Amino acid sequence: MSNPSPHNIQSTSENAILIAFGANLPTDQYGAPAQTLKAALEHLAKDGRVSIKAVSSFYETAPVPVSDQPWYVNGVARVETDLSAHDLLVQLHDVESEFGRVRRERNAARVIDLDLIAYGRELIDEDGGIQVPHPRMVERAFVLLPLRDVAPGWVHPVLGRTVEGLISDLPVDQQIRKQADRSKML
Repeated sequence: MSNPSPHNIQSTSENAILIAFGANLPTDQYGAPAQTLKAALEHLAKDGRVSIKAVSSFYETAPVPVSDQPWYVNGVARVETDLSAHDLLVQLHDVESEFGRVRRERNAARVIDLDLIAYGRELIDEDGGIQVPHPRMVERAFVLLPLRDVAPGWVHPVLGRTVEGLISDLPVDQQIRKQADRSKML
């Protein structure tokens, strides 16, 4: 491994670059949501600009907000990259497009969703643009439980709270269950 550049955030929990992923619709090419998500993560890393360091267990989760949509498959990946937060977000959107995501309405069923949850300790809040850390992550079991899998010592850079503390504050009505462990994803 080469010496990290100033822009290469190392994979410690505190400085982690974290990507949440989810899907609740199958695709013609990859099949069930879990297979689509695995393929999307492999695709994200294929050019070498993003290195997947850890992938959480996959979790099945009820839609938030509650609806009659199929349950989601969700997880979190910890990555390393020399890309800026903006460029990484562009790459995530490109992968979503390549896998058939069409952005129509918020909280709609989807074949894939890739969100930049945290980029080390960076704080970005652009009006109508990128927000890091993700503004709603602390409300969502489908982000925090898998985040704990890949970055157990992570501390929210704005709130100063550990992932464990954030999990303890989650509403009890969020339905989430870990999928059966099917050999490591990546």
